[in-house]
Amino acid sequence: MKGFLKMFFASLLAIVIFSLLVFLIFIVIISAAVNTRETIRVDHKTVLVLDLNKALHEQSSFNPLNAVLRRGNVSAPGLHDITDAIRRAAGDDRVKGIFIESDGDPNGFATNEEIRRALLDFKKSGKFIYAYGTVIPQKAYYVASVAGKIFLNPVGILDFSGFSVQFMFFKGTLDKLNINPQVFFEGKYKSATEPFRVTQMTPANKLQTKAYLGDLYQHFLEGVGKSRHIDTGSLFQFANDGMIRTAYDALKYGLVDGLKYDDEVKEAIRDKAGIPVNDEIPFMSVEKYAKANPPALNSSGDQIAVLYAQGDIVSSGNRSSGGPQIAADQYVPLIRKLRKDSSIKAIIFRVNSPGGSALAADAIWRELLLAKQVKPVVVSMGDYAASGGYYISCEADSIFTEPNTLTGSIGVFSIIPDLQSFFKNKLGITFDGVKTAQYADMGSMAQPLTAVEKQFIQDGIDSVYATFKHKVAMGRHLPEPVVDSLAQGRVWSGIRAVKLGLADKLGGLKEAVACAARMAHLKTYSLTTYPKEEAAFQKLFRQFSDDAHAKILKEQLGNNYSLYMDIKRMTTSDGEILARLPFNMIIH
Repeated sequence: MKGFLKMFFASLLAIVIFSLLVFLIFIVIISAAVNTRETIRVDHKTVLVLDLNKALHEQSSFNPLNAVLRRGNVSAPGLHDITDAIRRAAGDDRVKGIFIESDGDPNGFATNEEIRRALLDFKKSGKFIYAYGTVIPQKAYYVASVAGKIFLNPVGILDFSGFSVQFMFFKGTLDKLNINPQVFFEGKYKSATEPFRVTQMTPANKLQTKAYLGDLYQHFLEGVGKSRHIDTGSLFQFANDGMIRTAYDALKYGLVDGLKYDDEVKEAIRDKAGIPVNDEIPFMSVEKYAKANPPALNSSGDQIAVLYAQGDIVSSGNRSSGGPQIAADQYVPLIRKLRKDSSIKAIIFRVNSPGGSALAADAIWRELLLAKQVKPVVVSMGDYAASGGYYISCEADSIFTEPNTLTGSIGVFSIIPDLQSFFKNKLGITFDGVKTAQYADMGSMAQPLTAVEKQFIQDGIDSVYATFKHKVAMGRHLPEPVVDSLAQGRVWSGIRAVKLGLADKLGGLKEAVACAARMAHLKTYSLTTYPKEEAAFQKLFRQFSDDAHAKILKEQLGNNYSLYMDIKRMTTSDGEILARLPFNMIIH
């Protein structure tokens, strides 16, 4: 027995020491990854590669798990690191041109607008831009259309069929399951609840969808037409009559400049860049170039803060949500900190959000109102700044939006599922209980709401909606009757938003920064970005645990993951009043 205990404790000690050594090795690896800067050499006659099939986040990120496993990208530049790098390359003598890989594009229209504008700035330098793809979707073609030469694989496809958007409706399924969603909303265009209460789009929703889809399509046609020197009427006809069915059709009607295979395109690039036949073409990804000689950061002196706000608006952050969030419990103290920091002379609030919790949005709105009283606050809108995303934007001194941003959607809703019949008829489950007050169990999913309880909830919806409209009227200096006509939950394109007074100017982050500098009377300044990334160790352990479930779901569900998350958000809101867009719309 004595020998056994001796062996047991010796083994236990060995396990503890081994675990400690593994932990220390992890510390060394992560510290090395964080602190070691890769020396990136930009060769003479470098050709930058812009792969449009890569999803871009608003803010740069660091992946400690990749650092530990020595795989993939350890750090990924954000959208504005990419656009800055493209503009910087215009004046870099080592860079001869840009090659756009155009197979696929998972990014939003406003994101593409920023990239396209940076490419147009690069093009002014006289350097070449070539684009190539085998299957080129319309969003990718919009960006690629700025290229001096566009090449398509001889047996490839160029999608030029017009825009469409589809919604999925669940009311029929809910009826079959005896589930009553009990929907409350304000705004005749507030279509977020339609999938649960009707079986097809309402006339109001069709009207607003046709309007904003038409705006986006017209902007697309005008941009392509200007770059390709084709009138928009002809482009409209190409799509409407289904005239672009083969690669040869795309060449015939001037949408591409040649039909080539990949090796032939590389030879065309070699000739354009003046690279000898026997030399390898020095390609470099734009992401890698962004890390080479990045703009010098000066943390002293006057600063403009760029605060990124991406994702659903929630009261409290949940790292395992499967995506970025704008959590009030994190953003309120952060905005307060920026307000009190005397070195921060202005705040750029970069919003890319379809909305979320009305209560959380109001808390963020309040803190931005206080900040505005101390220093300029300028909003830059991304792909979405709608509903709650517009709520947190409306008080800014100035609002910049892309032409194809989806914004507005000033309206609110709530869903409280009644599962009583489902439990009883489908599962054989019944409920009973006692209460000390008449409405103590109001909102329970085990029973339907009474008429009085429904009125209570609708009164709350009406109150939040009235507050939302009042704050828009206050922030945008518009009469409340005008705001009421623009509200009703209606989604607007960025182009319409500027015309209607819901935004001030068309432009991206670059234009917003210039505006903030003018308002703060700054000639020299540095940019600092927020929120700061979490510590490497914290992020590593989260990657191993908290978001593992989300990653598995993403892999299993693929493109349906976002739909799953939308349904989950709607059905687990516990009756919370939401200011949110309809399901994340995928425009084809």
